[in-house]
Amino acid sequence: MSDMSVVSGVPTVVVPEAVRFKAGCPDCGSRFELAASAIRLAVGASRRTTFYSFTCPECGAAVRKPAGERIVELLTGGGVRTLRLHAGL
Repeated sequence: MSDMSVVSGVPTVVVPEAVRFKAGCPDCGSRFELAASAIRLAVGASRRTTFYSFTCPECGAAVRKPAGERIVELLTGGGVRTLRLHAGL
């Protein structure tokens, strides 16, 4: 089975619905799995401005963690929505 499909002549990557990411909350210490739709990735111009975030399903804390190159690859490959941050002029 291919992980590519063609929509209106444009190749599109098909991401399985079952992709889950292991995560942990620094506030309450819980460990859990999150669907790609529960995570947001922000890619900035530097390491400081590249991070992923989610809400802890146990305690409701807003969690923000740094994302290196490998994490960015894994999250984008798993279907996490990505926001590209641009420096102001």
